[in-house]
Parts: sequence; structure tokens; C-alpha cells
Amino acid sequence: MKKIVSLLLVVLAFTMCACSQDRVVKYSDLPENAKKIISEYFSVEGISSISIDREKGVDSEYEVRYDDGIEIDFSMKGELIKVDCNRKQVPAGILPEKVLTYVQNNYPSSFVTEWEKSDKKTWKAELNSGIELKFNSNYQIIGTDKD
Repeated sequence: MKKIVSLLLVVLAFTMCACSQDRVVKYSDLPENAKKIISEYFSVEGISSISIDREKGVDSEYEVRYDDGIEIDFSMKGELIKVDCNRKQVPAGILPEKVLTYVQNNYPSSFVTEWEKSDKKTWKAELNSGIELKFNSNYQIIGTDKD
């Protein structure tokens, strides 16, 4: 009986691991909006991997990784979720105008290195100075954090 229970636990653990593994995909598999953002602000050249992240056995988002450390995440519909430019500046065209203006007016010597949708109602901008800015869904500042 102990052997059967042990075997079932091993099979269950293996199944859970297999369900949570990322699935590698091709650039052509990305939604059109994701391909548009990549071609407009980045490049297809230098992409080291594209995968679908799985949470609880369900496809949750596309993850695009570059050789130089840039990471871009998209929803399954191709909506931008996160851009991490690895300490380099996020292209201005990706950022909402209100966010760009706020950073330029309040942190003129800084620039955004990471832009991420924290949840359905908030966005996070990380600056090269280590300051983290939080914005609501209307891109109004709602908080700051210093690294």
C-alpha cells in the first residue's frame, strides 16, 4: 500500500511540474499586436527565446527574452504586460504620455528602465535611479518607493 501511495505522489508531482513548464514558441506564433510592438520598438534580431508561461496548467502570457537581457511580456491577446530593458531606457513610445511627462517633470535626470502592469488597476515604472513609481489605470501617480 505504501508503494502505491508513494507512486501516486510521484506521478502527481511530475504532472504538476509538467503543467507548469513554459512552452517554447516561434515569433510567428505571437499575436499581431505583440509582433507590432516588437518590430516598432525593438527588433526580431537578438531574441534568444519566446515562450508561453503556464500558471496552474493554463497558458497565461508570452515571454520574449533577448540576448542583452531585455524582457518583454505580453498577454495571450498580445497586450503589453511588462518591459524590462535591463537598466536601459524603455522606448518612449511604449509609455503613456502622462507617465512620460510626469517622469520628465519630476525626475529630469532619470528615465524609465522597466514598465509593468502590476494588476488590473495599477502600473509600475522603475527608474534608472532606483525609484519605483506607481500609477493608477488613468496613469495618475499614486505612490513612490525608493530602492
